[in-house]
This record gives sequence, C-alpha cells and structure tokens, in this order.
Amino acid sequence: MSMFKIFDVAASAVSAQSQRLNVVASNLANADTVAGPDGQAYKARQVVFQTVMMGVGAQAASTAGVRVSTVGEDQSAGRRVHDPKHPSADGDGYVTYSNVNAVEEMVNMISASRSYQNNIEVMNTARSLLMKTLQMGQG
Repeated sequence: MSMFKIFDVAASAVSAQSQRLNVVASNLANADTVAGPDGQAYKARQVVFQTVMMGVGAQAASTAGVRVSTVGEDQSAGRRVHDPKHPSADGDGYVTYSNVNAVEEMVNMISASRSYQNNIEVMNTARSLLMKTLQMGQG
C-alpha cells in the first residue's frame, strides 16, 4: 500500500466517525422529547458502516476504507411515563418519550470520538514519516 493511500483510508474513517458523532448528538438532544414534527415520539438513529474499496483497477482489492451506508431508526418502543396532567398524555394518562438511551449514546459518543482521534493520529504519523523521508533525501 502506498503511503498516500493511508491518508485516503484514515480520511474516510474520520468522515464516517464525524457523521456518527452528529447522529449521536442528535439522539442526545432528543433524549427527553415527547413528540417530533410528525406528532410521534423521536426514534433513536443508528449509523451503519460499509466497507468501500478505494483503489483503481488492479489495486482496488488492496485498499479498503469505510463510509456510512445508512442511518436507520431504532424501531423499539419509546419510554412510557404515567403523567395524566401532561398535554401529550394519551387517554390512559401515559406520555410516550423517545426511545433514546442516554447511557448507550454516551458510550457510542466516546467510541466514535476515540476512533476519530485515532485516525487523526494515523494521518499525523504518516505525515511525520513522509516529512522524515523527504529530509533524508535532502541530506
């Protein structure tokens, strides 16, 4: 693999993790919401990654990156709380909140953040190695 391909692979991972962090932020922002614009409770969103071959021609099988293939909604039921005084309560006095689990989202955020940081470190290390190689050629 070419040293320059390292930047392509790491950049694809950084981009994918950035999208994952945006989805996590959206989920956390809506963790305690009752109803969305459609009148239904917010559904947590999850990112699905897909491997992408990055080479051209014969080199296509040698380099793989990652991209976000879909952002799907979690179809599990939302949290129901008995609060008959709430304006969004149903006939039985229950309010349906979003199905976002804040603890799971925080773990997801830490994982995405660490992956993002690791890929930035890979790019910095590759840049450093290329700079040292250039310096060796000058001397």
